[in-house]
Formats: sequence, structure tokens, C-alpha cells
Amino acid sequence: MSMDIGKFHFEQPVFLAPMAGVTDTAYRIIAHDMGCPLCYAEMVSSQGIHFRNERTLEMLKTEPEERPIAMQIFANTPAMAAEAAKYVEDLGMADILDFNMGCPAPKIVKNGEGSALMREPAKAFAILSAIRRAVKMPFTVKMRKGWDDDNVNVLEIAKLAEEAGVDAIAVHGRTREQFYRDNADWEIIAAVKQMVNVPVIANGDVRSCADLKKIFAVTGADGVMIGRAAQGNPWIFRQLTHYLQTGEELPGPTMQERAEVILRHLDLLLKYKGDYVGPREMRKHATWYTRGIKHGAILRDRFNKAETRQDFVDIIDEFF
Repeated sequence: MSMDIGKFHFEQPVFLAPMAGVTDTAYRIIAHDMGCPLCYAEMVSSQGIHFRNERTLEMLKTEPEERPIAMQIFANTPAMAAEAAKYVEDLGMADILDFNMGCPAPKIVKNGEGSALMREPAKAFAILSAIRRAVKMPFTVKMRKGWDDDNVNVLEIAKLAEEAGVDAIAVHGRTREQFYRDNADWEIIAAVKQMVNVPVIANGDVRSCADLKKIFAVTGADGVMIGRAAQGNPWIFRQLTHYLQTGEELPGPTMQERAEVILRHLDLLLKYKGDYVGPREMRKHATWYTRGIKHGAILRDRFNKAETRQDFVDIIDEFF
């Protein structure tokens, strides 16, 4: 099992999906170390790039140890998208560019961005074509099944994306109206795979080696993208890539491994976001890392009050 995105070749194509507030530099480094061959960064506003917003530009920074990396942008006009794409390419800190047509968040959709573009095939085609003209770097797009059950048009839009010149298409098998409810529709991903000649990345409901085996069998996709199942679980990349390579299922992390990765993640957040923001951002990650373990509810309550590195160390010493 392998796939190419432009000049990049991936032997075990199990990728980290872009997730706002999750797939920052700290988590991407950890996922990469766990065997993830390509991490997608959290989505970046094209308007923020246009106006040189300081926080937006900070999100475009990457580290050598997380390369290759895909940087995702979102926009609602061809001109804004093309400008942002060129800026990302010229910056030289990303290897692959991705365009977001899947985000269901109301604040994104109300601006005509993210999955709102699933309702406007002509505009989506114009934006993707403008990006392709603007950059030479490998270029992918992430989209959903459609807007709602009455408007399932991913086949039409995937074909337009191929015509626009994208190098790969990632499909989340849910509509915008579903958000993350119900089961992802893997059959629609299979239909996209049969229709287009560019690589297709399947997204939605892969949480185990059994799921991985099934989604490849059902969809015929070239790669898989892991989203929510990777929250607090970077080991999933070690497990899934090892499974693709050997057919063997690795065990989950020990308590000691959890403790070590929690502290490593915290130290990376402290390095990149500082002593105030770092611990506060670590709270949600720490609660994800401790899902399903003994004293989980007590741990989550304690983590959500932690303010310093020492607070986290004390909690880990007590419970781990």
C-alpha cells in the first residue's frame, strides 16, 4: 500500500487530518515521531495571510523535524485563495498545499468558506483553478460528501477538482449538516475513487486496524486520513502504519508511555506557545490522553485546573 502526492511518495499512507486547535507544531512533531508520514496543519485563513495577521503568520511556521508537511488554507474567492497559496509556497515552510472545502463550523460557513463551497461548484472550480495557476507545489483538496442529504454532490465537485489540476482529493464521508454525527459513508468515497484518476484519501471513522482494513477494502482509496481518533492518541499512527507494513496489530500505550508523551507534548507547547498559553492549551490534550483509563474523571478535573508544568508533573506522579 503506497501513494504519491506530486513528487512525494508515501509507503504507508496514513495521514493526520487538519484539525483546528489540535494539529499545531507540537502535536505534528509527536505524530511524525509516531510514524505519521504526512501531517496536515490546522487550517489557515487566506484573509489573515492577506492582511499579514500576526497570529495567522505564526501558524504558517514549521520545523524541519515535521517535514514533509501539508499546509491547509481556506478562502471564498479565487483571488484571495491564489494570493494565499503563493504566499505559502514562497515561504518555503510547507511541502504540500491543501485547500479546505470541508470545515462545517458556522463561523466559517457563514463567510462562504469551508463546506459552504460544496453548494457552489462553479466557484469551487474557479478557486481550485486559481490556486493551481498560482503555485507549482503539490496541491490537494479536502471536501465532504455534500451539503446535506438532498445535496450530495461530491462526485461532481471531485471531478471539477481533478479538472482544476489537484494532485489528490481527500473525502470525508459526511455532509456538512451531519457535522460529525452518524456513520461516515464509505461507499460515496468508493464512488469518487472510481470516477477520478488522481489519488483519493478516505476520511471518517477509522479508529483501529480493523477499520483501516475495511475502509481500504470498501473504498479502494489510495490513502487514509485520521482525525478525531488521533486526539490524545498519536500511537494510532504507529499502530496503523505497522499494520500496513506487517499485518501485525501492536498493543496500545502503557501508562508510562502516556505519561512520557503528555510531558513531551506539554514541553513542546511551552516551547512554541509560552508559559501561560502552553499549559492551558495542554489541558484539552491531557484529557484526551487519559480517556478510558482508571480515575479518568478525576484526572480530567485535575488537568483542567493545571496552570504550570509542575502542576502536570504532580498530577502524573500521583496517578501514573
